[in-house]
Amino acid sequence: MPTKLQNKSEIDSFDAKILDTLAEDGRISITDLAARVGLSKTPCQVRFKRLVREGYIDGFKAVLNPAKIGLEHVAFAEVKLTNTQEDALKRFNAAVKQIKEVEECHMIAGHFDYLLKVRTRDIHRYRHVLGELISTLPYVSSTSTNVVMEAVKENWNDSSSGNT
Repeated sequence: MPTKLQNKSEIDSFDAKILDTLAEDGRISITDLAARVGLSKTPCQVRFKRLVREGYIDGFKAVLNPAKIGLEHVAFAEVKLTNTQEDALKRFNAAVKQIKEVEECHMIAGHFDYLLKVRTRDIHRYRHVLGELISTLPYVSSTSTNVVMEAVKENWNDSSSGNT
């Protein structure tokens, strides 16, 4: 069965298996990783280091449980800009990166310009972030909010999707 990442021309099937495995378990030891992908330890470690060096792996981090740390409220803010020339986009992009509550920011081709995933402790904090931070970003003309009722799948490598 082909792996999720096997269609990348720059990597072979072993590299793809390494990436798929690490996406599922970033804390796996090199020994266990090698066994899982069918390589001995040294060649697996060499491939791992090359994948990091070449930018296939951006880094490693702990995935926190939002409920345990009091950040259960998720909203998606649709943002329209007054100006979409390159300089305006660069200024907006730089400014939105400074708002810690904005988990993701995507430029969109559609009825609005950006889609922001915003995570806060509650609707009151979201209202503050929207009114005092997002709405005051450069060139923002309007926003519209969609509040998440339930997160069915949040991570692209979620094993419940059947894409393992």
